[in-house]
This record gives sequence, C-alpha cells and structure tokens, in this order.
Amino acid sequence: MTHVLVVYTDDEPGVLTRVASLFRRRGFNIHSLTVGPTERPSVSRMTVVVDTDANTARRAVEHLRKLVNVLEVQQLGQHAKVVRDLALIRVSANATQRSEVLQLVQVFRSNVVDIAEDSLVIECTGSLGKIEALVDTLRPFGILEMGRTGAVAMTRGLRTDPSLVSSSEPVRAESSQSMSV
Repeated sequence: MTHVLVVYTDDEPGVLTRVASLFRRRGFNIHSLTVGPTERPSVSRMTVVVDTDANTARRAVEHLRKLVNVLEVQQLGQHAKVVRDLALIRVSANATQRSEVLQLVQVFRSNVVDIAEDSLVIECTGSLGKIEALVDTLRPFGILEMGRTGAVAMTRGLRTDPSLVSSSEPVRAESSQSMSV
C-alpha cells in the first residue's frame, strides 16, 4: 500500500541526503520523492510516496521527526488530499498519425508543448492513474522519451498549523467540499 508523507525541512545542503538515507537504511521502497521551495524562503517541502504497510509508515514518520533539520512531518493517510504528478512524453507521430495523437491529448486534457517533424512532446498533469492511462494509450504510437516529476500532495481545506505560514492569515487551498479534476 502506498503512503504519502509530507516533510518540511530547513532549506540547507545535505538535508535531502539525510532523509533519503533514512529510507534506504530501513529498506523502504520510495515510489517517488519530490522536493521544492515553500511559501517560506528558508523551508523546503518534500513529498515522499512509499510502498509499505501502515505500521512501517508510522515508524518512518517517527524516525523522520527525530532528524535534525526536519521541522514537520505529515502522513496524509485518509485525509482528503490533492495529489498531482507531471509527465513530459515524447511520442512518435508522423504526419498521418499526428491528428490522432492530438485528439488523444485533448481527451486527457493535456497539452502539446513541442512539435517536431516526427514527434510531439506532451505535457500531462494529474493523478497517477490519469498519467498511466495516457502513457498506455500513447504506447502503440511509440514513446521515445518520458520524464516524470513524482507526486506533489497536500491536504484539502484550511491549513491549521500557523507556524509554517508566512503571514498571520491562514492559507486556504480549496474548499473541503471541492472535487479534484
């Protein structure tokens, strides 16, 4: 079973290595690991998706909280959440196939970001399932190259921990009643 962990850390050299080493030492299979800046200049946010059981994921959270430079760890678990991935896919598409590939891109609400004589580069953002479905659909045309970001996730609704928010106003993501696209 996959578990989504969000780890807020100091934005300093070596922190990613320490976090990744913790998972390596304990034999976790990291499905994806994404790191980027947050709304605070000195804080980085890691989204780690691991394949493990619930008890092992809970232990991972406990170990992460003990690491120097780790400010907060959230296990998104059953919370309502938004999880997105980005893929760039170069697919073979000659003049006769191009219109069919373009129609498929529209069906998946994706974008063509580069057109060459013999290929197209497609950008797809969405759930893991959506991206996998697009890849499976494009496979018969010939996937020449693919790059993916890994998951980025956050809970829906109001962020309740004001210590990580840069202003005194709470940050509102989306209404907890909203649906993901």
